[in-house]
Amino acid sequence: MVIEHFRNRDPKPIYQRVRESGRGIPDGLKYIDSWVEPNFDRCFQLMETDDLRTLQQWVAAWTDLVEFEIVPVVPSKDLTT
Repeated sequence: MVIEHFRNRDPKPIYQRVRESGRGIPDGLKYIDSWVEPNFDRCFQLMETDDLRTLQQWVAAWTDLVEFEIVPVVPSKDLTT
């Protein structure tokens, strides 16, 4: 799970870059879905990869517009108790 904090709570530069250049997702990184708080404070993106370097590459390309928090998650059905 990638939690994005928009710089200055302003998502406009991000959406503009996505419109102009796409998400810039490298091979091996899969975008699943995203959710944005109504006040534009944070965006939650679910990404999937077997190689963390692809996630690091993607994050590095966006750090001028976003501060990132990365939380590794697994489907609850895959957990054993």
